[in-house]
Amino acid sequence: MKKVTLGKTGLKISKMGLGGIPIQQSDTEKVKILIRAMAEKGINYIDTARGYTVSEAYLGEALEGIRDQFVLATKSMARTKAEMERDIEISLHNLKTDYIDIYQIHNPNMKQLDQVIGTNGALEALQEAKAAGKIGHIGLTAHSLEVFERALDFEWVETLMFPYNIVERQGEELMKRCREKNIGFVCMKPFAGGAIENPVLALRFICSNPDVTVVIPGMHTVKELEQNFRATEEKERLTDEELREMEQIQRELGSNFCRRCNYCAPCTKGISIPNVFLFEGYLKRYHLEGWARERYASLQAKAGACVQCGVCETRCPYHLPIREMMKRCAEEFGE
Repeated sequence: MKKVTLGKTGLKISKMGLGGIPIQQSDTEKVKILIRAMAEKGINYIDTARGYTVSEAYLGEALEGIRDQFVLATKSMARTKAEMERDIEISLHNLKTDYIDIYQIHNPNMKQLDQVIGTNGALEALQEAKAAGKIGHIGLTAHSLEVFERALDFEWVETLMFPYNIVERQGEELMKRCREKNIGFVCMKPFAGGAIENPVLALRFICSNPDVTVVIPGMHTVKELEQNFRATEEKERLTDEELREMEQIQRELGSNFCRRCNYCAPCTKGISIPNVFLFEGYLKRYHLEGWARERYASLQAKAGACVQCGVCETRCPYHLPIREMMKRCAEEFGE
């Protein structure tokens, strides 16, 4: 597979990598088979996270003996120095390695980002771990445009991960700035959490954008790997037929798909509307029921707290029927 340079990290990586969320559906032996198939195809970028339950541990088992063939990225929701120090050590243990190529701050909001960069914040732990050789580079992941834009101004940010796909194109201008600043752009959610049912078209669209450094579709089987590999290797321009199909997907999903732009906020009852829909996606499309319900349970206000005031719908630039969608989520999660 074609190798690209991951921004100012200087790391040479494959254009497509592995998104580690679906690894949770697998087991150690199947993950070993998957990782070896990746090595054979020259796919060397792996992304996982502390929050993906067994993903780090399964990958650690699979990488024994071939760790040096891969660029390994993980991430943590830790916001304080002490919490991040702990998570870095856990990641090193789980992944059975003495260094992690890229360690990312996982999806902070603006207030949490202040904590991360403040005194005794998580950034201090990352910078100390980098100086000690435990991690190679520091990145950040976001779902919010506001956080994405702010992160572009931090010199310590070497990679940025953000959703980008046929229906989530809100980050395109900031992606251009990523390339201008030589920050590696990592494309997550290429299939919009499973909502886009044509993965080949989804990947061809993403790889046609020069501002994307690497795309990381979630995979846990060799069949998925083979399909995604072929799609990202195709060099021909998008055909008129593919462009028409993209337009159809945009029309169909545009009426009921949350881009997590957060313009609907604040909810009068304190519901984190984008997170409710995010966890519903994990429940319905990724089939990670336990993981989705656990995260939904952590929300301070649930979908059932919606009083159907409709204020959020007046702010949504995509005119989503948020009230009806909230009813559906309350039924699916039971609260």
